[in-house]
Amino acid sequence: MTIRGSLSSVLTVVVGLIVVLLLVGALLGQPVLLSYVETGSMEPTIESGDGFIAIPTAVSGPVETGDVVVFEAQEIDGGGLTTHRVVAETDHGYVTRGDANMVTDQDGAEPHVTDGQVVAKALQVNGEVVTIPHLGTAVMGIQSGLEATQLRLASLLGTGALLGSSGLSALLLGFGIAVLAVSFLLERGARTERSRSRQRRPRRDVFDAKRVVLALALVIALVSAGTMATMSGSTETGIVSSEYDSGAHHVIAAGETETQTYEVAHNGPVPVVTMFEPSSDGVTVDEEPKRLERGDAVNVTVGVTAPPETGYYLRSFSEYRYFAVLPTPVIATLHTIHPWLAAGAVTVVVTGVFVLPFALLIGTGTIRTRERRRTGHGKRTLW
Repeated sequence: MTIRGSLSSVLTVVVGLIVVLLLVGALLGQPVLLSYVETGSMEPTIESGDGFIAIPTAVSGPVETGDVVVFEAQEIDGGGLTTHRVVAETDHGYVTRGDANMVTDQDGAEPHVTDGQVVAKALQVNGEVVTIPHLGTAVMGIQSGLEATQLRLASLLGTGALLGSSGLSALLLGFGIAVLAVSFLLERGARTERSRSRQRRPRRDVFDAKRVVLALALVIALVSAGTMATMSGSTETGIVSSEYDSGAHHVIAAGETETQTYEVAHNGPVPVVTMFEPSSDGVTVDEEPKRLERGDAVNVTVGVTAPPETGYYLRSFSEYRYFAVLPTPVIATLHTIHPWLAAGAVTVVVTGVFVLPFALLIGTGTIRTRERRRTGHGKRTLW
């Protein structure tokens, strides 16, 4: 393969990965290395529809004043992921504001932002956010097309199984396999054209099985990791630290601790191991791992301590879910080291379960199909 051909292949893979990462992040509600803004609240730093590199908080370090963060808003545009800049830090949490806005989010109805709400930080170089012009606009178009396809297929097939995140995972898997097939055909066609131009007999009976296996592994790994990211997340609860206990579950006397119980259910077809961690100050939670089969539900007891100063506070805890393809103690140990390590190990196992049988079936080398003619009987036999 020529240098130009190699660069073209690398560029195709990079573009494909960017599209997949953005689609998974946008449609599953969790930025995966790349994200974008839909409004002009961050102009001129980030224009509407521009993309940016989102560094997960697990590796980006603590949030500081001046950082542009992606956080789970409670009130802004009805709640959901919002990208704004941290302009101040208080005992109640972070004060945020869009660069194009005249007032802070907390001047409105948005509570102070806690560490548990922050999911990523925008990459900045010399104080400037690294942006990718119009990337979000393109992804929003693809997102709209995928959502329309989900609805159309669900209507035609008379099932709601294709809706939601699980349906999206299946759709992305099918889309990825289709892209691989088309890519394989185009590559084969390009090889044939090059062979013809060199006046060589085209080798129509050869294809690279290793490339197909590796591509399939990549698609399954992305879908698996994306699904676990979707099942995981943070739960926020608002409390009022008051001078006395009013009896309401969200009102706690200053300095006192009150327990709250949350039910966690699992309705997916694959068993999962779930773990909980506090993601804000003043929160304690049972951190013992729990294995959940389909239809199981467990109660999680969370202790919330009201700050000594009266006022409204937002407290949160995080839940991590992993496919139970490894023993629970192994997943728990890896999670203790770092959640990404546990997710990576589980993704490798899930990918191997699907890809290894396929690889054993077709092999990983060069596969040839030969056509042999039997002149005596006028028949063709494929080998």
